[in-house]
Amino acid sequence: MILALTVCGVVVALVVAGLFLFGLRRRLIQRSGGTFDCSLRWDVAEPPDASGKGWSYGVARYNGDRIEWYRVFSYGFRPRRTLERAAIEVAGRRLPEGEEELALLSDAVVLACTHRGTRLELAMSEDALTGFLAWLEAAPPGQRVNVA
Repeated sequence: MILALTVCGVVVALVVAGLFLFGLRRRLIQRSGGTFDCSLRWDVAEPPDASGKGWSYGVARYNGDRIEWYRVFSYGFRPRRTLERAAIEVAGRRLPEGEEELALLSDAVVLACTHRGTRLELAMSEDALTGFLAWLEAAPPGQRVNVA
């Protein structure tokens, strides 16, 4: 009985510690500001798959002329993807379709882009999309920015 209680206590402590580390990591990512919730689908086929497969939920952070994208369900402190402003080309936007609506946040808008020849899709709220497009268009003079 004591062994079972000890094992249960250790399991509960590990779950609490894991949740604490998730929260601490997100807090450290958001500390510098300029973050928004953003799902990402990398290397998208043409036409996009509406089954909802391939989407990863994450947090994006503006960092100078780059967007750093972090997976939510990860303990890593380094960004999973980094998108340079000059290399992002916006191809269009759309609303989630089919089962994709279940894989994304309820108010998400999907933005189709290319980055260095790789097709990708970003899903974010309308407010985050407005900020993202403004950030893209605010490139320093001399940089090429393609926004559809």
